[in-house]
Amino acid sequence: MPVDHLDPRDAALAHAIYDAAMRRWITLEWLLNHFLDSPLTTMEPSLQGVLLSGAAQLAFFDRVPVHSAIDETVELSKSLVRPGAAGITNAVLRRVADSLGDRTADPIEGDHPTDRLPLSDGGAVMLKGLSLPDEWRARLGIATSTPAWLLRRWAMRRPRNTLHTLAMHGLIAAPTILNTRHATSPLPDSLSAHARSGSHCFQGSRDQLAALLSSRTDIWVQDPSSQRPIAEAAARLDQTPSLIMDLCAGQGTKTRQLAATFPTARIVASDTDDRRLRTLTDTFAGSEQVEVIAPSEVLLKYHGKADLILLDVPCTNTGVLSRRVEAKYRCDDEQLKRLTDLQKQIVADSIPMLRSRPSRGRLLYSTCSLEPEENQTQADWASRWHTFRIAGFEGVDPTGTPGGPACDYTDGSFWALLG
Repeated sequence: MPVDHLDPRDAALAHAIYDAAMRRWITLEWLLNHFLDSPLTTMEPSLQGVLLSGAAQLAFFDRVPVHSAIDETVELSKSLVRPGAAGITNAVLRRVADSLGDRTADPIEGDHPTDRLPLSDGGAVMLKGLSLPDEWRARLGIATSTPAWLLRRWAMRRPRNTLHTLAMHGLIAAPTILNTRHATSPLPDSLSAHARSGSHCFQGSRDQLAALLSSRTDIWVQDPSSQRPIAEAAARLDQTPSLIMDLCAGQGTKTRQLAATFPTARIVASDTDDRRLRTLTDTFAGSEQVEVIAPSEVLLKYHGKADLILLDVPCTNTGVLSRRVEAKYRCDDEQLKRLTDLQKQIVADSIPMLRSRPSRGRLLYSTCSLEPEENQTQADWASRWHTFRIAGFEGVDPTGTPGGPACDYTDGSFWALLG
């Protein structure tokens, strides 16, 4: 969302409105549909966006006066949609405002009640004249804006209370967590210790974070669960690898962790996305340890040479929905099938780059997904069809609750070391 033309405060508010509308899309759609003559999804996209942004402010922004949220959204509808859209925008948002009551700080425990919408700070906003569905799963889905597809899948393998915890986790505005395991000098006072060793939480502005990261190369943004694949694999390797390849390197976060964990190894990083490849090139420019090359060059240059290959594969992101709020609305059977096929292809394509003598190199497969088809099933498939031995694996659910301390927050993830 471009906000370069706004002053910093207005830009921050615009980002917050966008995040709230995305994070609570299903909740807001349910709320708006009570006061629309036809479903929100049948309206022109620009009007949908305007109504969602206005309803998000009314429901979740306690510092924005109701009259200001309605008036500004009405004016927005005139400029972004059409002058005639002002009437419906005004009428619907006024009725939405009337349906929202006081805020309560009482935490929600057990099944979600029918008379309130949960907030990211652990409290809730009470409903007036409206009730969430009686059926508990439908109620949970609307209250937390979690699609039925995800709840149905999670309910197949998890108890009811865990399902509630996972859905509520998606409401959290995820904290900024730094990997400080490899810090070579004292940490600044702006960081507080995380519950997981080797991690600290940052609380400050984006500019302050940028200044800190630009001044130090020994700490970087990385959730504790994202750190686990490399940390756990390092503990299981019988010898230090000489050549490591990071073939789905993305922004280079795990590449940095590989370089710090194995300081004597050569690291080769690549990514099929041109934009991410350029980012990698800029990030590691001048590095004597990390080489960034295009995917087309990888096999020709490194056939049969890698001791360890990291495959942090594309996935549904269902373990990081607090950070990638839009991902949950893309999840369905078709996307899952497409991604699992892609994951198998990435594994198969990487095998020729592993050394075969004196012993076979290792594959470190990882995702930020909670779905077994992307995780344990893929490790079992590699073991069965490509004769890998599973040397270790782990899947973890995300932790943390709305309103809970940042030091208790983690994403969900999976890793398997194959050799």
